[in-house]
Amino acid sequence: MYDIAEEDLLRADLYDFLGAMLSHPPSADLLKKTADLTGDSSEIGEAIAALSKVARATNTKAAEREYNALFIGMTRGELLPYASYYLTGFLHEKPLAALRKDMISLGLERADNVFEPEDNIASLCEMMGAMIRGRFAAPISLDKQRDFFNRHLGSWAGHFFADLEKAKHSVLYAPLGTVGRAFMAIEKEAFRMTGDSAH
Repeated sequence: MYDIAEEDLLRADLYDFLGAMLSHPPSADLLKKTADLTGDSSEIGEAIAALSKVARATNTKAAEREYNALFIGMTRGELLPYASYYLTGFLHEKPLAALRKDMISLGLERADNVFEPEDNIASLCEMMGAMIRGRFAAPISLDKQRDFFNRHLGSWAGHFFADLEKAKHSVLYAPLGTVGRAFMAIEKEAFRMTGDSAH
């Protein structure tokens, strides 16, 4: 086992939770875990409390309908949660190629059962969680986490989560959008400060 600081484990948990909620419709178990979350008086804590409240009133069928409307749709969902799309307006563009290159250098592999482009928000959150926790190899240094975040999440994930907050089909996912937006802002600022102190 790796010795990981408590605050880093909390960061990894939040990345993993966002990844789980965004990779597919939540299972009954994940909905129950979400309903059991408690928040505090911070922006992110209040958003978690709001998310927990909505989860208590949501069943798996409703969550699945909402997820499909947001991300899948008949031809496409309301939102396209990909770095390439947010940064260039198209899928499968340079951001995806850059990510694949970085994944190789970090020893991160796409799961065999995943057919989505790797630059989708769920995969990126899962990768951040894996790097912090050392799920594939030893935990990755804060410097490398910062580089990865800045290259692949920092420039667009906050916009995606803000869009998720106000998306037409968002009910359960509206407070999840607030959690994600607030978390991305905290991460961005923390990485900026660690970057400044390193120079």
